[in-house]
Amino acid sequence: MNMRFELADAKTVGITGHVRPDGDCVGSVMGLYNYIKKNMPNIEVDVYLEQPGKEFYYIKNLDKIKPIADETKEYDVFIVLDCSDIERIKPFAQCFLNAKKTICIDHHASNSNNAFANNNLVMPNSSSSCEVLYGTLEEDEIDKDIAECIYTGIIHDTGVFKYSCTSDITMAIAGKLMAKGIDYSDIIDNSFYKKTYIQNQILGRALLESILFYDKKCIYSAIYKKDMEFYGVDGKQLGGIIEQLRLTEGVEVAIFLYETGMNEFKVSMRSKKYINVSSIAVHFGGGGHVRAAGITMQGTVHDIINNIGAQLELQFSAIDK
Repeated sequence: MNMRFELADAKTVGITGHVRPDGDCVGSVMGLYNYIKKNMPNIEVDVYLEQPGKEFYYIKNLDKIKPIADETKEYDVFIVLDCSDIERIKPFAQCFLNAKKTICIDHHASNSNNAFANNNLVMPNSSSSCEVLYGTLEEDEIDKDIAECIYTGIIHDTGVFKYSCTSDITMAIAGKLMAKGIDYSDIIDNSFYKKTYIQNQILGRALLESILFYDKKCIYSAIYKKDMEFYGVDGKQLGGIIEQLRLTEGVEVAIFLYETGMNEFKVSMRSKKYINVSSIAVHFGGGGHVRAAGITMQGTVHDIINNIGAQLELQFSAIDK
């Protein structure tokens, strides 16, 4: 896919990503927005997204994000990034449905057979949607501002190049982005690692109350709404907890849950080497990657862990044979 070709006849373009946008979502959405603004100035382009976290303050044109959809508008092209299901763009889905042409750029394995847009570029072996997006752009048209966005997405979805999704292609692209003059160390420190004092407190609580199970091969922790209200945080401030759980010695699978409603939890799962957490997430209606996946589930924490545990048991049993 070549972005210039896809937008050759477009006068209006809309862009969005999934709800609760993470670094790859923010990076890919804003990277494409800045690319079009710089290189195709005759195109009227709107970007729709839930407000990203403050850690992405350095990204150019972040203030141009529209949190509410203009459902009366009919875009020539509407582009969805880092999203495997139209349900995950629900606040802006009408803009997608109104559009004359739709495009999806993604890297989630659960999207491989979905194909909800007119044109779908889904590359499950890529580290991130930002990596996929990079391949659609003209390299000499990527400036420092665009490079910062794409680099952001890559470091977030690779865990700063340490996850198994990182490839030699990922590293080559990262090198080319660094050559654009970005302050890569600041991007890593300030958007990925930096935590507020309150975030450190709630991280400490989550670790203190974590529980090992399945012969200490698995670990989980949960944060309830009352705890989030006490600390004055929402889901956006809970990043990093699942990663710290995953680093526990001897653990293959980490699970982190936070309450989003009455007996409703957002569940994140990570694995190290053997367990396919994406297949577990898909089983319960979610999605993601082999080593990183998520789902919203109903029930008590006990119920949810038991249900996920049954699926883990199937995979562990197959490995042990």
